[in-house]
Amino acid sequence: MSTGTDDNGRSRGRGRLRRRALLGGAAAAAAGFTPAGCGSGDGDDAAAPEERKKGQKITLSFWSWVPGIDKPVDLWNSEHPDVQVDVETVSAVDGRQYAKMHAAVKAGNPPDLAQIEFPVVPSFLLDNALMDLSALGAARYKDRFVGWQWQQSVFGKGVYAVPQASGPMGLFLRQDLFDKWSIQFPQTWDEYEEAAKAVRRQGAWIETFSPTNGNRFAGLAWQAGAKWYAAQGDTWTVHIDDEPTRKVADYWESLVRRKLVKTIPDRQNAWYKDVQTGAIPAWIGASWGDALLAGNAPGTKGKWRVAPLPQWQKGADAHANWGGSTTAVFAKASYPKDALDFALWLNSDPKSIALLIDGGYGFPSAKKGYATSDLDVYQDFFGGQAYSRVFADAGAHVDTSWQWGPGVDTLYQRLGDAFTEALESGGSFRSVLRTVQAQTVSDLRGKGLKVESGG
Repeated sequence: MSTGTDDNGRSRGRGRLRRRALLGGAAAAAAGFTPAGCGSGDGDDAAAPEERKKGQKITLSFWSWVPGIDKPVDLWNSEHPDVQVDVETVSAVDGRQYAKMHAAVKAGNPPDLAQIEFPVVPSFLLDNALMDLSALGAARYKDRFVGWQWQQSVFGKGVYAVPQASGPMGLFLRQDLFDKWSIQFPQTWDEYEEAAKAVRRQGAWIETFSPTNGNRFAGLAWQAGAKWYAAQGDTWTVHIDDEPTRKVADYWESLVRRKLVKTIPDRQNAWYKDVQTGAIPAWIGASWGDALLAGNAPGTKGKWRVAPLPQWQKGADAHANWGGSTTAVFAKASYPKDALDFALWLNSDPKSIALLIDGGYGFPSAKKGYATSDLDVYQDFFGGQAYSRVFADAGAHVDTSWQWGPGVDTLYQRLGDAFTEALESGGSFRSVLRTVQAQTVSDLRGKGLKVESGG
């Protein structure tokens, strides 16, 4: 939490809403989901937010895992001597950052601000953990940001975070090896399967099916047309076991059972070694993967390229998003107006965006302040390709009707456990979907929400 010379805690409860009113009363909207009956007008709101006195010096705490985030924070601190920001790096491995945040919320000592991914914002709303920034005039700034990304944190009339970046997906490939092996870049998932066979004949594996990576699996289901969450009136419908997701599960199970892909977790040591040596010459990733590959496989510089995601139908243009995050202000922030000012500056000021791009934080949510070519930070690593154009096109064709619901962080853990068990026991991937579907419905009912099982 922030520290200040006149902190009496009067802002502690502002913007909090009963979780049933907030998420149990959800109703679908065009570019996100809009709970009915919520906003900043709940009768049990506490006193107005604390106002910093002129000349008063305060320090705001900020938790983030974004690479290089300290550089824009340092710039803010140099330009705002009265409002300093103290950034703490938190681990983003296996959801550890959220476990730490939820624990801090439960203990009553969360930071003032934190990095929270789009899918996880509803989980914090269930805990009444985030401040409704609409009371501070946040809605006036929505036109600075890509519309569907702004909507990721809008519920009714409430605004609960400022978008920072998205993660449009693409296919990273070793062009040198594909050329050497006379394999064409796959444009469809059928062609990807044929490429997997050809790569395997060379003693390598085109990819890995990472059992613990629920985030990426969700992106692949998203691209296929899945709709995992929907809301009508006061009832959520959960449909993880829908037909598009079954198609994705069947596809990857087939590759796994025929040993055309590995099953090691991606972005861990064994996977990095395979990427460095060419044992894995491709990766389905997101725009922020450029920094990840360049930083962990420097010996492959110049050999990589980026292609669009393979399509289920030739000539289609279906895409999806992996990740995407916000800067959220916690409900217990002592000086929320200053926290909002920082969040807006961090994610829309051209100087800050330039520093975030240099750090490799993803595809900016801001509409202005950069050019697509500015994102080609690792152009030499990708053989001179203007690779960010691929991600820009993907981002422009993401199905914005996809909707996140509450409990996604738990959902990802459930998927990871179930896929791992299926790989060990030989169980079907469809059984994973049925299991996680039932678990998710039970989890949300346990939180007091009205939930139906789709299908």
